[in-house]
Amino acid sequence: MTRQAPPRVLTVAGSDSGGGAGIQADLKTMLALGVHGMSVVTAVTAQNSLGVQGAWELPVEAVRAQYRSVVDDIGVQAVKTGMLASAELVEAVAELLAGTDAPVVVDPVGVSKHGDSLLAASALESVRTKLLPTATVATPNLDEVVQLTGVHVRSETDLRRAADALLALGPRWALIKGGHLAGDAVDLLTDGTAEHWLRAPRHDNRHTHGTGCTLASAVAAELARGRDVPEAVSAAKTYVTGAIAAGFALGGGIGPVDHAWELHRPGR
Repeated sequence: MTRQAPPRVLTVAGSDSGGGAGIQADLKTMLALGVHGMSVVTAVTAQNSLGVQGAWELPVEAVRAQYRSVVDDIGVQAVKTGMLASAELVEAVAELLAGTDAPVVVDPVGVSKHGDSLLAASALESVRTKLLPTATVATPNLDEVVQLTGVHVRSETDLRRAADALLALGPRWALIKGGHLAGDAVDLLTDGTAEHWLRAPRHDNRHTHGTGCTLASAVAAELARGRDVPEAVSAAKTYVTGAIAAGFALGGGIGPVDHAWELHRPGR
């Protein structure tokens, strides 16, 4: 018998040559969560555990052709976006997403884990006005919140202000990631009416490269599997918390999270 195809998820993002973030992290996450991952490469980076040594965006026509090739033949149950680099790419991808009948998870990538810029300053307005309105869920970290809304989050109480400011830009749900705050890792998910606070213990592990990509991809995978947004985000939070706890050293800098951590549990 021919096996039925699993749910299909498309990542539209940049390549991380070190394998910890970007489309590499996205596809590993999707495999771990039982969906079929597909990719539209928007940019190529020379990247390792120490930082980003170079980045080259692909032409808009190459990105558009990849997207149409996948969606028109194979189809998708969810789309996740990551590094889009320029205003031209942001606007082209936003147009493609607007014509796709599937939930969209927007990870508005602005800088790498090492502080390297991955989005041109001139593209921020396009992210605000074109990309975020296509999002079922937007998943900025606190640095990206400042870039997009001007809201500085210094405590848990500021997460609500950040979420309100983000929702005003058009996504259906805002997931404000509070991982850069002190104490437990707390995130706020809200659609402006319902609030879901997600808490997890903070693990003493510096090897956290790829956490944002991994979380957004996990949300997309869970949406593709039929979960609603709060269920998908909760399951994704559990998955990425385990991946962080199992993160490992690689190279001379910040290592990646372990996308296959559930396979390594005792008894597996």
